[in-house]
This record gives sequence, structure tokens and C-alpha cells, in this order.
Amino acid sequence: MKKDTVCRMCSSCCPVEVEVVAGKLVSAQRKSFLDKDKRSPCLKLQAAADIVYSDRRLTTPLIRNKDGAFRQASWDEALDLVAARFQLYKKQKHPEAVGWLRGMAADWGAPWDYANRLMNCYGSPNTIGNGSICFVAREMAHTYTYGAMAFAEAARARCILVWGKHDADTALGAADAINHAVSNGAKLIVVDPIQTPLARKADIWLQIKPGHDGLLAMAMINEIITRDLIDHEFIEGFTTGFEQLREVASRYAIDEIAPDIWLDPHQVGEAARLYATTKPACLIDGNGLDMQLDIFQSTRAVACLRGLTGNIDRPGGDVLPQPIPLRPFQARDRLPAGVPSITAAYPLFNTFSESWGNQVQSCVVDAILDQKPYGLKMLVVQAGNPVVTMADSSRARRAMDELEFLVVIDLFMTRTAALADVILPAAGCFEKTQLNRAAIRSNPIILQNQVIEPVGQSWPDWKIVFELGRRIGLEQEFPWTTAEVAIDEQLAPAGVTVEQLRQSPDGVRVEELRHEKYRQHGFATTSGKFEFFSRRLQEGGFAGVPYGEGYPAEVISFSTQQQEFPLIGISGRRDIRFTNSQYRTIPALLKDEEGCVVDIHSVDAAPQQIEDGDPLQITTPKGTITMRARVSSVVHPGSIRIAWGWGDYNHACNLNTLTDDAVRNPITGTPGQRTFMCRVEKVR
Repeated sequence: MKKDTVCRMCSSCCPVEVEVVAGKLVSAQRKSFLDKDKRSPCLKLQAAADIVYSDRRLTTPLIRNKDGAFRQASWDEALDLVAARFQLYKKQKHPEAVGWLRGMAADWGAPWDYANRLMNCYGSPNTIGNGSICFVAREMAHTYTYGAMAFAEAARARCILVWGKHDADTALGAADAINHAVSNGAKLIVVDPIQTPLARKADIWLQIKPGHDGLLAMAMINEIITRDLIDHEFIEGFTTGFEQLREVASRYAIDEIAPDIWLDPHQVGEAARLYATTKPACLIDGNGLDMQLDIFQSTRAVACLRGLTGNIDRPGGDVLPQPIPLRPFQARDRLPAGVPSITAAYPLFNTFSESWGNQVQSCVVDAILDQKPYGLKMLVVQAGNPVVTMADSSRARRAMDELEFLVVIDLFMTRTAALADVILPAAGCFEKTQLNRAAIRSNPIILQNQVIEPVGQSWPDWKIVFELGRRIGLEQEFPWTTAEVAIDEQLAPAGVTVEQLRQSPDGVRVEELRHEKYRQHGFATTSGKFEFFSRRLQEGGFAGVPYGEGYPAEVISFSTQQQEFPLIGISGRRDIRFTNSQYRTIPALLKDEEGCVVDIHSVDAAPQQIEDGDPLQITTPKGTITMRARVSSVVHPGSIRIAWGWGDYNHACNLNTLTDDAVRNPITGTPGQRTFMCRVEKVR
């Protein structure tokens, strides 16, 4: 039997058609506007049945005995034990000592709202996401510029500028759109320090020095303004701060900037002119900008390019979303006054969005180890693996060890779960009905529909949160016994029900797609305009124009120690087989550790006579890992690319043993996990 749903094995939320036989998932296939032979393949989806029915799945609750070993338990016993701990800290009048740390695996739509609702009604402001290192920090930069995160209409574009992204490994629907446009003659510009397959087919590939995206963006802005390639009608009618931007950008001449960031000035100028003069053009910025110390202002600079050229919210450009009207579920008004979140040092980031809330995950470690601004004693980790994925993982591991009580909700045993007092087995994406963020950020709404029963005794995330809420005394706040009833209530302002969504598997539109909405409604910014200059940023103590107070001295971790650590280490790539640290338990995807390598250029390999397969030690001031070499020209001399996400599979390959969490972006709290200075030595 064929069934429609949404795959949530990564953040792309691709609509899929699955085949179910005798109640078991047999196969899954991604939907696309392209013919099957032209679609980008998803290896995870091809292995969907292997993942769902893996013998490594967690299928029953586990409780740690006094001797340190886990034993199986019933859901009643496990949830009662967790609820008792919640009630203990409440009785001690310190509910804020409980934190809830969210990873990405359960999605950021309704599951994020449910966790926030539970914690807010309980009395703790410490529901923390990982957005400081993934997506949300970029979304804040977009929002401070034009009110929301724009999305590219790549399939309709005549020029596509891809900045720090390779969608064939991350977002296959977007990859299909890019490939379709290019096959129909669209020009392609790629900004990436790595020669990705997309970079190889680009008309212009800018192999930028890692971590220096802001300099390139400002040089392109200067070129576009100097050559008068701007969209005068848009700038004069719908923007603010253009003259301030012009003045700041004039400090970043291409001829002066390009050589310092490993680029040819002529090529940079050509890219700027091609993007500015080819209409319509879209700009796809990605995870390559995330996890950088300079994340916020560099993304702001990139975002300004959209306004200079008038490509914002136009067909084939970068379109502003039309969010679905929802009933608020987070219950923020229930939080007691006077208790700050542990992320209070980042007030602009905490408050830029109505729904994102607190996203600086590094503050969890600060609160546990340094009692800053106060201590956390209990932590619930939902769909995350912080001892592998957080910067300075040795410090993150110490923090998990110091907790009084750790609860983990996950599908598989991870290095974080192995430290837990209670493990609650979560159902997979095909085993639960869910309203994803992708479905509520903009039209159309597509339902992630349960197509098989949960494996073993695993529970959907919504059920775990609802039942836990009731057990800690929040029966009125969690009256729902099914996901469908909760989703219907949340979607009531939109006039859409789960039943309607099931009858329309390709989605339901609340309103038709519209462009240039700013002509009638302005932008959702303080001024109502596209803001090259942000008064909110200035009043918050930061530069209102990107780099208005100069370029930061440190954009790469450990840059003051280059003499001892001469190479730039880049974390990457995001392999389509895996999602962050997940799925390396699946033999069909693991492929004998294929891809667990360090890419090093022959120029840097030659002095030590490094050859393919040689074991290398990579060292930073934080630690050392060991990984096999791959001599490759995909990296620029002076830099190496280190495979990321292998730390759960093999601790010796945990890239975040190398990364730093001491220096962070002052606005978003982002540490420099993407780029850092390091040293490489052949193991003899």
C-alpha cells in the first residue's frame, strides 16, 4: 500500500511516498517536480527500512541502576521517576534548575512548541535549542534586515548565487530546483572554500578563505554600488540606511580585499556584476555561514545584496514567507517574572522571534560547570547528542557528568544517552503524526502523517511530552490524547484540520503565493523597510550597518596562535548518508567508514610525505584527534577539511575535540566550530 507523508530524517522535511506491506515500511521515495531520473538521490531514504528496523533502535525505556548498568523499565516507572525529579526541584523552589536541551531530530515546529509549553508552565525559562550554531543565527540576521528568513525561488531564477551550501548533501528539493534552473540556462555562482560538485559546474567559483565571508560580501556590495548596478526604485522607495552602507562598503575595495582572502579581484568583480545585472537572481546562503565567529554580521552583509539588487520577494528571487496563523502553544505568559534564562547574556537573540526563544546551547554547559548565571541540576536532552556535537566536547562531556539527573529522548544509544539516568525511546518520523516547522513557516501546509506503528515500545515525542506534563501536575495544560487533536487546535486560526491535510497529501494553501508584499504591507522590521541600517542593533550596542565599527580581529578560532597551528581546519562535509552524528549505526550507510577522512592539499602533504590512507593527528589548543588522510585538490593550500559527525561512531574522530567554546559571537553566542587553526602530523 502506498502512503503519503513527510520524511523527517533530516531538516529538509521532504514530502515522500512510502510503501507499507503488512504494516511494515518497505521503501520510501521522495516527491519532486522533476522526473524520477532527474531527481537528486537520497541515500538515507533508500535505507529508510534499515533505519526504522535497525537492531540498534532503542525500543524500551531504560533506567540506570546504582551499579551503573541500565535495566529495562516500563513507561510508567520511567516517567514517574522523571516526574519525581521535576517535582523535587519545584518543591525546592528552583524549577529553573531544570533545563530542556533540544536537538534537531524531532523538528522545530510543534515538537519545539510542546517542549516550551511544558517548561514554561512548569516554571523554568530554560528550554534551549541549538540555533546558535545552525540556521537560527542566520535567520536572525535575515530578520533584522527584512523581517523574516527569505527562501530562494531557484527554479525560476536566471542567476543563482550559492553561498556556503551544497544542497545535494542537505536539501534535495533545493538541489532539484538549482539543477533545473541551470539546465535551462541559469548562471551559477558558488562561494565555497571547498570544490563541491556544485562548484565544479558553476560559471564562477569563488574559493574563499574560510571564515572571511563578510569581507567578500562587503567587497561585492562596494562593487555593485560603485558601478551603479543597484535597483534605484527599490532602494529609494523601500529601504533605509543606504548611504550608511555606501560609506562603510567604500572601505572594502575588491583590489585590496580579494588577495587577502585567496581570491582573484577580477573574478570577484565579475561575480558581483553578474549577480547584480542578471534578473531575476536568487541568493542561497547556507550552513557554511553557520558555526562561524562572524556569523551575524557576515550574514547581514550577504542579506544586503538582496536589497541592493532588488531581488527580495520577487519571482525567481528570494521570497518572504507567508506564515500560517497558529494558536500560540508555548505559554510564555506562564513563566514567573524575575527569573532570567541561562541565555540572558544574549537578549537580542533571545527575543528577535516570537517562537524561537532561547538558542545559545553553550550556555547550558556554562550553567552546569560555572553556575553562570546560576546552576542547572537536571537536563532533558531531546533528539540531540551534545557530547559529540557541541564545541569543546570534552567540556560538554564534563558538564553531562556533573548533572544530578540526565534524561535522554532518542531513537538510538548515543554517547550522550550512555551517560543518562533515564533513556526514553522515541518513535521515528514514519511512526508519528507531526506538524513540522517547514509546514507552518509558509504555504503550503503538508502533514507528516504516521504510516506505521511505533517500533517496539517507542513513543512519539508529542506523547512523551504530553504524558510527562500531566505527571508533573499540568493536566489542564496537556489535555490532548492524540497528536491530531493538538494539531487541530493549533491550526484552528488557519481554518485547517488534520483530516483536510490527509485528504490533500500535497499540501493545503491558506493563501496563494504572493510576491512584492512589501508594496502593500512594508517589511516586518522596526522601520517597516528593508534595513541596511538597523536602529535596533545600534540601540543594542552593536553596529547598525554590517562592519560599521570595523572588521573583527578574530574570525577564526586560535588565530592568535598561527605560528604553532598554521593550517585552517574546516569542519565538513555534511554527508547525505547521515544527519549530523546520526545513522552511522546503519551498515548500509556506514560503508566501512567511507568518508571518515581529512582532505589535505598536496602542497601541504608534501613536506611530511603524506599519502592517501596515512593516519594523521590533527591538533588544536583544545585537543587531538586521529583520522586518515586523503590528498585532494578540493581544498585550498593552507587549509584542510576534517570529516564531521564521526565522534559518536569513534571518539578518536570527534572533530569537536578540537573546537573552542570560549570565544563566541557577541550577538548570537555562536562559537567558531566551522573554522579553526590547527596542526597536522603524520603518525609514524
